[in-house]
Amino acid sequence: MILCRFVEAGRPRAGIVIGDRVADAEPLLGAPAPRLEPLLALDGTRLRALRAAAADLGSRAGARGVYRLDQVTLAPPIERPGKIICVGLNYRDHALEQGSEPPAAPMIFAKYVTAILAPGAAIRLPADSAEVDYEAELCVVIGKGGYRIPEASAFDHVAGYTIINDVTARDMQRADKQFTRGKSCDTFAPLGPWLILREALPDPHRLAISLTLNGRTMQSSNTSQLIFGVPYLVSYLSRTMTLETGDLIATGTPGGVGAARKPPVFLKRGDAVAITIEGIGTLANRVE
Repeated sequence: MILCRFVEAGRPRAGIVIGDRVADAEPLLGAPAPRLEPLLALDGTRLRALRAAAADLGSRAGARGVYRLDQVTLAPPIERPGKIICVGLNYRDHALEQGSEPPAAPMIFAKYVTAILAPGAAIRLPADSAEVDYEAELCVVIGKGGYRIPEASAFDHVAGYTIINDVTARDMQRADKQFTRGKSCDTFAPLGPWLILREALPDPHRLAISLTLNGRTMQSSNTSQLIFGVPYLVSYLSRTMTLETGDLIATGTPGGVGAARKPPVFLKRGDAVAITIEGIGTLANRVE
């Protein structure tokens, strides 16, 4: 099942994607639905009933509340997460290109929520940076919150998956000797295009992941390269912080980042960046 957020008549709405169409969740729920978090809190039976109702609605020609995907503007699936938790050096091929040993424990940092950007919207290059880099990442969306979650039951707390571009100002990162400012510039967290529920993607550790820059493949790997997998990360993070519905975990980027290339490749005005993850889709953004 695929959930999304889209803008129609100037209002953000939660939707259920059925093929090349999206059904507005509001009439199906009988209540305003501008966000996905209330849907993520539904149990499996109610979600399946919601999908069946959406599919029935989508099959009717001219049904009210059903739109073609190419006629709507997609919004970030989660726009105001309580936390954007990121994991550094979590792909074996990325650690190798950095000349680093794989870390013994997850390297954790955060991005601020004001960095969230919609699919198709523009990544803005800050005046204070000349070295803005791309990072293709699988993003875990928390469904049922929890504290001290056992690894064995961690998947029960995962609502689903989306794509995030962990855009980074490398020169800020280097100058500050830490990650926060260089990771959190406005527009530095493109997210989407939608959210794939966990049941539709049972193994997140066998997915092809790639990024193209102006049509040229820059990153091409597989989530099997992850050093710390999804259940471990959910359990590890929840040992010290309560995870809540809608929290995001950016699981790290594979090899091929611009800063590691010789010569380095950084984003510039007019660039087109597209990240594709098998089973999820493609997140595309331009640069200005």
